[in-house]
Amino acid sequence: MLVLALMIVLDSRGGVFFRGERVGRHGKTFRIFKFRSMRPDSEGNGKWNVGEQDERITRVGHFLRKSKLDELPQLLNVLKGDMSFVGPRPELRFYVDMYTEDEMPILDLKPGITDWASMANFEQFKGFTASEDPDEFYLEQVRPLKLRLQLYYRYNHGFWSDFVCIWWTIFKVLTHSQKLPKDVQQIVDDYTAELEAKSA
Repeated sequence: MLVLALMIVLDSRGGVFFRGERVGRHGKTFRIFKFRSMRPDSEGNGKWNVGEQDERITRVGHFLRKSKLDELPQLLNVLKGDMSFVGPRPELRFYVDMYTEDEMPILDLKPGITDWASMANFEQFKGFTASEDPDEFYLEQVRPLKLRLQLYYRYNHGFWSDFVCIWWTIFKVLTHSQKLPKDVQQIVDDYTAELEAKSA
């Protein structure tokens, strides 16, 4: 982490960390720690969802985002008690305000560094890069699956399933494999089939 921090400082001005507001357990706002991968004050100045060619990303930032190393400082959020190792990824207030009554139970849990939605959308930046409007792509294709998987976690989590999720996270980061656990893959397949039926 010290080496990454030095790389960030030498690459561009703006400090080491990004600390954006996110929504945590019971709807409480907190500031998330990430290694800064973009120019200062970039969040909200342009698209919320960032493709690979976004001009706001720094040179070191491209490496941090593709390797997921920009997420490492969230260990500080875990120590502070704002986050857990595994749990629904913390969301912007803008998107939480869209939750339906059925989706609100997601906020019963602490947000996590990783979850099944992160595994299913491991390379979502490719979709953001290819789309004309990354925010629209997120709302129409990424977010609905993300919510399904977060609700699945909400009602099916436990110590063993969290351990399995951490193992899968390490596996995905090291191999970039498309594999997923059978039950998670079934949710993804059902969602994909629905999208294909709508577009047919």
